[in-house]
This record gives sequence, C-alpha cells and structure tokens, in this order.
Amino acid sequence: MNQHPLYHHINEIVDLEEEEFQDIINYFKPIYRKKHQFIIEAGNDVNFEFFVIKGCLKSSVFDEGGKEHIIQFAMENWWITDYNAFLHQEKAKLNIDCLEDCHLLAISYQQKEEISINNPKMERFWSKKTKTGHAALQNRILSLIKDSAKERYESLTESYPELIQRVPKKYIASFLGVSRETLSRL
Repeated sequence: MNQHPLYHHINEIVDLEEEEFQDIINYFKPIYRKKHQFIIEAGNDVNFEFFVIKGCLKSSVFDEGGKEHIIQFAMENWWITDYNAFLHQEKAKLNIDCLEDCHLLAISYQQKEEISINNPKMERFWSKKTKTGHAALQNRILSLIKDSAKERYESLTESYPELIQRVPKKYIASFLGVSRETLSRL
C-alpha cells in the first residue's frame, strides 16, 4: 500500500488507484526550504501551489505602517499559495515563508489543469478542496467580525492544538487580530 502523504490526502476525498497516483505524482516538483526562507514574496510571480509534506509556513501581508498580518498557516497535508495571484497569474500580494524547515510538493496552474483533464477524479478532488477552503475562509472572517478575542483563541486551540505548539505567539496573535499582550492574557 502506498505510504505517500499526498496519496492518502487525495484518497480522503476520492478513491484513487495506485496507477493513477503514479501518473499524478509526476506532475509535482519536490521543494526543500529552510526555516525563514520564502516560497513566495510579494511583487513576484506566483508559479506554484504547494502541498506541505513536512514543516509549517505562514502567509502574510504588511500594512502601510509595517505591521504584519497573518492570513494563513499551513502544516502537513495543507495547501498554500497566494491563490489570487496563482489563479490569475498575477504578481503576489502575499509573502509566504517557512516557520520550520519544509519539504513541499509544488504544482503549476497548467499542470493542475492537465491533471484535471486527464483524471476527472482530480477535478473532483480540487473542487472539494476549493469549497472546503472557501468555507474555512468564510468562517475565519465571521469569527473576526463577531467573536471575542478569547473565543477566537479557544476555537483555534481546539481546532489546531498542534499549531499553537509550533508557531511563535507573536504570529498567533497576528492571526487572531490581537496584540501579543492580549494573547498572553488569554
């Protein structure tokens, strides 16, 4: 039985045969980055979407005052890129950097399209992942609007306890939209 993390990740959504996976994995390029290295920098082209095999990353943007705002984290079995730039083949607005040494699989937009044409199961897989991602983003926005800082923190620790242990508190505070001092009180 195939032990590849991507194989298991895909098979959580669609039933993929071993032979189909062998065709699909050939489209992915392994990428290794050290802690603090960027995989995407604002202003640059966004050529790939990344699947995290090992490591933790953060996606962020800096406001005009130089304050960093965390948009997303990504750990093992998560996907990350600057999706708007990736989809529209525009310059990145986000920075994505490694919080730990990372092993990633990179795939281009054209390669995703080709896989989807050649294997309808993968079209269903990416459709489901996109819908799940949109729902998560909607929930995050609603939480930022309606929940207290304490409620946002409790929800994050309940949903992703491992993330809290792996990510520096200043980044957790930024993700939650609170100061580091407020996070300490929580």
